[in-house]
Amino acid sequence: IPALAAIRFTLGVVEAAVMPAMLIYISNWFTKSERSRANTFLILGNPVTVLWMSIVSGYLIQAWGWREMFIIEGIPAVLWAVCWWILVRDKPSEVSWLNEQEKETLQKVMDSEQSHIKPVRNYGEALRSRNVIMLCAVHALWSIGVYGFIMWLPSIIKQAAAADIVTVGWLSAVPYVAAVATMLAVSWASDKTQQRKPFIWPLLALGALAFFCSFLLGSSHFWLSFALLTIAGAALYAPYGPFFALIPEIIPSNVFGGAIGLINACGALGAFVGSWIVGYLIGLTGNPGAAYIFMTAGVLSSALLMAWVKVLR
Repeated sequence: IPALAAIRFTLGVVEAAVMPAMLIYISNWFTKSERSRANTFLILGNPVTVLWMSIVSGYLIQAWGWREMFIIEGIPAVLWAVCWWILVRDKPSEVSWLNEQEKETLQKVMDSEQSHIKPVRNYGEALRSRNVIMLCAVHALWSIGVYGFIMWLPSIIKQAAAADIVTVGWLSAVPYVAAVATMLAVSWASDKTQQRKPFIWPLLALGALAFFCSFLLGSSHFWLSFALLTIAGAALYAPYGPFFALIPEIIPSNVFGGAIGLINACGALGAFVGSWIVGYLIGLTGNPGAAYIFMTAGVLSSALLMAWVKVLR
């Protein structure tokens, strides 16, 4: 449907701006010792919403239809935009509920966290740097697995279990429950230990392994395959907090906005390519096997690249 495709494209354009802006916002407000958890609470909006909306959407489609479902699910975002505009300020220096000493102390901590990072002259130099290029590739390849998983998990479940749409919604929610719990635990451990990479690439590798093992089992062992999908979903979501906390710790603040924008854009590109190819492979072969292999390769490549990202201490 051309109109639906145009609307989805517009939504993607807006999402491309919102996510990096939110990550910059968090880097302005939270120190290194709490940044992973702050990022996780932001990103938790995704699996938590998918969790309960996977269930609700099934009932909404059954009761009113898919067009009405989109309208109903879009209303809360419009209402929240008004609240955000009124209540939120970009930086601690702009609020009245912190005194001047508190603002100064927070700013000194933020500045000290950047003291070990070699400054760069401009965005061009930053965006050509090894770390930025590698993080772009990591996020793009990672997103192939994540968004393919998000978009096609219900189809995979329905094909394997021959369930109705409401049952598919309930089953689809299970991996997101696991993802929420794992994200909270991983972000806490990352902040506690002040380590990022050990909480990113091993989990991505685990997610790739779970995908591959699920493929090997096939639909004839549905529940074991579903358990592995649940592990994969949790492993794919869990590293987001440490990953986005790592970026302001290795990239100078004067170019952080452009760098995070590029990294996020590459993630969106990976999401588009991943979801399209996953759908194409399932349609071409009539089963999700080839899609599993494709997503496995993407996520595993992401894990290997992440292991090579240089972090200075």
